[in-house]
Amino acid sequence: MKRTATRVAHRAWRLLPKEFRRDAMAGVASRLVRKPCRPPPEVSHGVIVAGDVGGANGLAESARIIHEAITPHGLARGLAPLGLPSVVPANQLDLPADAALLAVVNAPILPVGLMRYPRGFLNNRRVIGMWAWELPVVPRNWAHGARFAHEIWACSRFTADALEHLAPGRVRVVPYPFAATALPVAGGRADFGLPEDRIVVLSVFNLASSMARKNPLGAIAAFRAAFGDSAEHLFVLKLSGTEDYLEDLAIIRAAIGDAENIRLMTQTLPEPQLRGLIAASDIVLSLHRSEGFGLIPAAGMLLGRPVVATGWSGNLDFMAPECSALVSYKLIPAIDPRGTYQLPNAVWAEPDIDDTVAWLRRLAGDAALRASMGAAAKIYAAEKLGSAPLLAALAANGIV
Repeated sequence: MKRTATRVAHRAWRLLPKEFRRDAMAGVASRLVRKPCRPPPEVSHGVIVAGDVGGANGLAESARIIHEAITPHGLARGLAPLGLPSVVPANQLDLPADAALLAVVNAPILPVGLMRYPRGFLNNRRVIGMWAWELPVVPRNWAHGARFAHEIWACSRFTADALEHLAPGRVRVVPYPFAATALPVAGGRADFGLPEDRIVVLSVFNLASSMARKNPLGAIAAFRAAFGDSAEHLFVLKLSGTEDYLEDLAIIRAAIGDAENIRLMTQTLPEPQLRGLIAASDIVLSLHRSEGFGLIPAAGMLLGRPVVATGWSGNLDFMAPECSALVSYKLIPAIDPRGTYQLPNAVWAEPDIDDTVAWLRRLAGDAALRASMGAAAKIYAAEKLGSAPLLAALAANGIV
């Protein structure tokens, strides 16, 4: 009888909206988990980097790269799992008590993930949250996570400006150090079934990151307006997370229709293969409505690809007109059918399709421009995304 009641309760819980469930979990966890001591210890011996460290998503890759970037400096004390119990395995590592914790998970997930750690895990430990957010305002439930962080690192100035209202005086801009480590690249056009004689335009995103925000329909419309049915041009739309968002996938398939010069890829690729796909493309297109950082544009630039991207939000920290194709836009109310970004007074960008079309045609028709923009992008992104800000932030927090 008890087991039946538990199953019924679980089914009822699963019927509730996902955002409601996550908000409830964050609220309960923030009351149950012991908060870190204040003030934090003046000195910490190294740092534990925690997050969805085995995941195939942007935050997971960011955590791994941060860990790799600090390892040569003798500061790494472990790469530890931290996240939702349904997504991230429980921690099985013996972690040092005198190391700081850098939690590369967004605010509502932090207290939930900490529930599976020993109750005294945060005793005398400095805790830093490294967060990304994609709007100028943050949800109220982020306040739960803010109680567990002595300092908050924002991956871009755009995100920092939003978080400052949540935690005044505790926010520091620390971009992901993607240029600080070697980024393995695997595969070429033949490996991905791409023809050698076409101009390949690539867009990449995870459907879990919000279709409304990533705006694939705008990218499809821009490509179609630029090149029509041209057999000389190929648009590759690389998606992940499709199994959980079949309705979104159906909408995207309908937008593609019977276009023979648009190819949909839905398989999950390891990071080296994903970078190989980016390197095998001629143009990277990110017609987003907002980005906290912009992992794919950053990867494209570091791989020497010309990037066409909306000229608004976090990607502007490493993109500039002299090395990127920044698309004009207008700000509109953020309308998200899933509700994730449906916040009072929230706005995001509506990229200009005509401007996008002009950039796509110009780059597609000028190999020299593609080469020069890609080379300039690589230099500029390498300057902006090195390890210096990360190492300075660790030193400022007494992490040695």
